[in-house]
Amino acid sequence: MESHKHPNFLRCQIQNGDSAWRSGRSRRNAVNGCVLAITAIAALSWWFLSPTAPVPTQGTNSSPATKLLEPFSWGQITPSQSLEYHDCFDGFQCARLDVPMDWHRSDSLGTRMAVAITRLPAKVPVTDPQYGGAIIINPGGPGGSGVTKALLSGRNLQTVVDSAASPAETTDGSRHRYFDIIGFDPRGVNNTTPGFSCFPNLFAQKNWELQAEADGMLGSSANSFMRNWKRAIALNTGCSKAISTPSGDGGDALGEHTNTPPVARDMLEIVERHGEWREKQGMEAQRRHDQSRGHDPEQSIFTRTKWKHGQEKLLYWGRSYGTVLGTTFAALFPDRVERMLLDGVVDADKYYTGAGPEPIVDSDAIFDKFSSYCDEVGEECPLYTPGGPAAIKQTYKELEDSLLNSSMSVLPSETRGPGVATWTDLKVVLRIAVYQPLAGFSFLADIASNLLTGDGSKLVDFKHGRRSPACPSDECLAAGPWSSPCQVAGQNELYSSSAILCTDAEYMQEADEEGFKRTWRSLQEVSSTVGDYWAHVRLACVAWSVRPKWKMPVPVTGNTSHPLLFVNNLLDPVTPLQSAKHMSRAFPGSGLLQQDSEGHCTLAAPSLCVSKAIRKYFQTGELPAAGTVCDADLKPLLGNPSKVEEHLTRSPEDGALYKALLEEAQRLRLPETPL
Repeated sequence: MESHKHPNFLRCQIQNGDSAWRSGRSRRNAVNGCVLAITAIAALSWWFLSPTAPVPTQGTNSSPATKLLEPFSWGQITPSQSLEYHDCFDGFQCARLDVPMDWHRSDSLGTRMAVAITRLPAKVPVTDPQYGGAIIINPGGPGGSGVTKALLSGRNLQTVVDSAASPAETTDGSRHRYFDIIGFDPRGVNNTTPGFSCFPNLFAQKNWELQAEADGMLGSSANSFMRNWKRAIALNTGCSKAISTPSGDGGDALGEHTNTPPVARDMLEIVERHGEWREKQGMEAQRRHDQSRGHDPEQSIFTRTKWKHGQEKLLYWGRSYGTVLGTTFAALFPDRVERMLLDGVVDADKYYTGAGPEPIVDSDAIFDKFSSYCDEVGEECPLYTPGGPAAIKQTYKELEDSLLNSSMSVLPSETRGPGVATWTDLKVVLRIAVYQPLAGFSFLADIASNLLTGDGSKLVDFKHGRRSPACPSDECLAAGPWSSPCQVAGQNELYSSSAILCTDAEYMQEADEEGFKRTWRSLQEVSSTVGDYWAHVRLACVAWSVRPKWKMPVPVTGNTSHPLLFVNNLLDPVTPLQSAKHMSRAFPGSGLLQQDSEGHCTLAAPSLCVSKAIRKYFQTGELPAAGTVCDADLKPLLGNPSKVEEHLTRSPEDGALYKALLEEAQRLRLPETPL
């Protein structure tokens, strides 16, 4: 079919004519937006969990505001059962690790997978005595891209874990460690293949998401349950069918192997193959040393880098859902843990079985903090209302109620068409605010203040800015629906989240209408702030029909070869402190570091105290003293410029560390996936 004869193509071409500037902005956002998609197990509510920008797969920047790079395609790399790193992006190395889809299959005839891996090399060669190893990261989700997280945040994470001293300045190699940062895309996510899609092309997906936006979320109207329930049945039935179809004769079904235990096993393989790769580098370095300086009878370089077959250990940093992946690994392979940092801790037993307290128990307390901070700063807060925090809360409540009963018409502007500001739109902003209070509280106050004047333009601008054009490419039109050119890596994150979450938590698949309504009502009682939103977690799994081949035994517990370090805010909207305490008890000897702040994961509010404890843990293995509570260095709405200036100027080491923390906090983007 010729592209110019396709009506949808013509329509998209016209739409893209006046939005070309937005496509450029989207590319920049893909660089500047942070993939802290570890932001909470929130369910797939489609449009109001949608990404703000596509995940970079053809090119990305190493740090914000740097130049665009030469294109890179994962297709350039042939998958290998050993780690074969290739230069990619800007100073990174990439590999595709060939692993079995079914780790328990022994006939060697099963489907193979290619796990996409990106490595930020350490500041020293792997052959250097100061090389500390490779820290694997997971940004959460489920369904978050570790590749993208490494590209966007790898250098800042490296600043946190590395020795404060420059390698050139160190004299005692035994006291300083410098680490690789490795991100990988889990099964079903982004650049790892084979992938899957719930839609024939991105155009169909965007149409679906726009209709979901128009329908509104649970609680948005008297008919919201019916519309969302029917929508969930349609999506989840078709999507689970697509991902449960075996690949060829004797092949495996991807859906049965996307859940967390096989991914934990993939991590073990990455660790083992990295050890194999390290030894190869050591052998080559030893050969060059012996040729240029004479034979070393102790073969010190080779000895230092030798691959410990079947004994290589994991260095790991996971946030939100990444803590489920971490504790799952620690329970399955307790003797293979060297360091494991888990931030924004999910109760893994609750995650897998549904038994236990709801994780949104502290969400309303975070909104109470918003009211208190707003009252404290007075008229500098756009939503300030005389009468104390209770008056501010009441003002907001009345605004929500007014939008529930009557949406607000918004006239077109120079950059968008007409729009409607709705109750659902405001609840999305509220959710963002409790996830990321540092920026979100100010945003919520500004949006709410604008609405109170009868002007919904800022809210509609925000909603409009989250959309991006979705037009079938010439390649997609030529290849036809469901073809590889019709699928865009990075746009499937929400649906990958369902594939992982619903297969892990089989109990969520079993809800009927009445049972779901009871769950929904109970969540509303736990939290008026995010209860409706959190109900979509269950809704995302209704009519899902895929059962995992490898099921995780519970309770999730183990005696690890090195103590784990759990880190948690005192108030977190979806990973409460009580979950961190529960998981710390499940792993004897582990440490629990608390941060006196609100928001999802500790980077929601930078803390030099927490980051120094993290650095010390990776450098020496030492846990913070029991009961340690660190202050956050910034508070939402209040701010503390003098403290920031103090950290930036007190010493070069603290200044560099705090600068990295501020960059990470400023990159926080909207949470697309549940955890």
